[in-house]
Amino acid sequence: MNNIKAIIFDMDGVILDSESISDITWKMAADEKGLAVNDEILNACRGTNKNDTMTILKKYYGANFDSEAFLERTSQFFHEIEEKDGIPLLPYAKEILEYLKPRYRLALASSTRGPTVERQLRAAGVIDFFETRTTGEMVVHSKPDPEIYLMACKSIGVNPGECAAIEDSLNGIRSAHAAGLHPLMVIDKVQPTEEIKKMCEHIFNSLDGLKTIL
Repeated sequence: MNNIKAIIFDMDGVILDSESISDITWKMAADEKGLAVNDEILNACRGTNKNDTMTILKKYYGANFDSEAFLERTSQFFHEIEEKDGIPLLPYAKEILEYLKPRYRLALASSTRGPTVERQLRAAGVIDFFETRTTGEMVVHSKPDPEIYLMACKSIGVNPGECAAIEDSLNGIRSAHAAGLHPLMVIDKVQPTEEIKKMCEHIFNSLDGLKTIL
C-alpha cells in the first residue's frame, strides 16, 4: 500500500449505519404489498443506484412490478426514521477519518443521490473530510460497474492504481476492483464470498483495522 495517495470511501454501511435502517424499510414496504424480501434480494441491491436497483427488483418480482413506487415507499419510511432517530455513524468512522485526513486525500463514491449524501454526512458531522463526492445520479450505471470509481478518481486527479477503496458490499468491491483501485473490505451486513476475497487486498471487521495498513 506504499503507493497509495488517496482513499475513496463508500458511505452506506461503511461510514453510516444506514444499511440497517434500509433493510427495515424494505421489509416494511414489502409487508404492505404482501411480498417477501430476503437477504438474497437485499444483498443484490446493496451498493447500486436507483436505476440498477429497479432493474434488479423486476428480475425478482416480474417485469410488471412497479419498482419505482416500491422504492418511493421505502424512501418515505427511511425519511420518517431518519427524522425521528437520525442515522448513527458506524464504529470508528469519525476516528478513522481523522486519522487518514492528514495522510491521504479523501473522496466519496456513493450510489446514493447527492442531496441525500450531503444531508446525511452533514448531520453526522463528517462531510468536510471529503474533497469530492461522486454520487448515484452522476453515473449511468453504479456499482458493480466501475464508472463511479473511475469518476471519483478523476474528480481528485489521482490514478486508480494510487487509490484505495473502502467498501462493505460485494457490488462495491466488484466496482472498485474493475476500476483498478485497491479494494479494502470492511464487513457490515455481508460476508465476502470466495470471488470477493480474491478481489480484496485486505478484509477487516471494523474501520479501526485500516490503521494497520494505512
